[in-house]
Amino acid sequence: MNKPLRLVVLGAMGLHPLGGQTWLFLNWLRSLALLGHDVYYVEDRSTWPYDPVRLTRTPDCAYARGHIASCMDRIGLPDRWALRVTDIDGACWGMSETELNSLYRSCDALLNVSATELHEGQLAAPFRVYVQTDPVTSELELANGDEYTRQAFETHDALVTYGENYGASDCGVPLNGYRYGTTRQPIDLEFWPFAYDAEARLFTTIGNYRQSGWDVEYEGRLYRWSKHHEWEKFIDLPSRTTQQFELAMMPDDVDDRSRLEAQGWSLVPPFDMSLDVFGAYPDYIRRSRAEFTVAKDSNVQLRSGRFSERDACYLASGKPVVAHDTGFGHTLPT
Repeated sequence: MNKPLRLVVLGAMGLHPLGGQTWLFLNWLRSLALLGHDVYYVEDRSTWPYDPVRLTRTPDCAYARGHIASCMDRIGLPDRWALRVTDIDGACWGMSETELNSLYRSCDALLNVSATELHEGQLAAPFRVYVQTDPVTSELELANGDEYTRQAFETHDALVTYGENYGASDCGVPLNGYRYGTTRQPIDLEFWPFAYDAEARLFTTIGNYRQSGWDVEYEGRLYRWSKHHEWEKFIDLPSRTTQQFELAMMPDDVDDRSRLEAQGWSLVPPFDMSLDVFGAYPDYIRRSRAEFTVAKDSNVQLRSGRFSERDACYLASGKPVVAHDTGFGHTLPT
């Protein structure tokens, strides 16, 4: 670490070109670049990207590559990216396939921040780090004998997790014999400056309410992925205080929306602001008085210690964060 390193960050901001996902990777890229490293962003997988104009996944990567190119230009890394969809012939932009494969071989380390399934070209990287930003589910699947997860872990030289309470006496996450390093979301304070608004009145958050899939049963208990189960536990909070709350989320289910609004939660649609990565998305956070949010059931019950990248952006902007306890108090002051 005494010399600049050539680093490849595998991400998914073209796959999911929305504010939260995009800033997860941009903050990594900017932070590593500001430390003096030679940083490249790569998206290289078989999955088709999501086009928010067409509202579908599509083999037409025009939106994805335009999104990546503009974001990389804004953070000062205009020639340091590549997008390749491996099951579409000739679908490689930002650099040629020859240049991309050479980059894998010549880099000092590859940081897999998006849980990309590594292919032969990426396995040529001399040191591969699995950066787990959404902990617990993989560990539960692995404990249940999932071979896919085991192979994914085995293709990396190191495992690093946002679950900063992993291995603690009060953490119930099974580590399955693996050794983890811990880290947290880096934040570039030039793009996320302190912002004070004396008129700010709303506690806010941004996210999804109800999502299907990804539930995992472990040792006779079901651990749920969807956060609506946790929101239900705090559904009557607005009636217990004069503080006003606004959720930048718009549940698809009309009954969900009606129930939240009847309990005093204001709802605003997050989609358009999430597409404006450098404008409306960070502005919404800066205009907030604070954040109030919940965590996934698995992180709460098993006390993983995870603190989300969105919460970190609120803190960087000078906003208090009232967050569901996952055990992060062991490493972050509360």
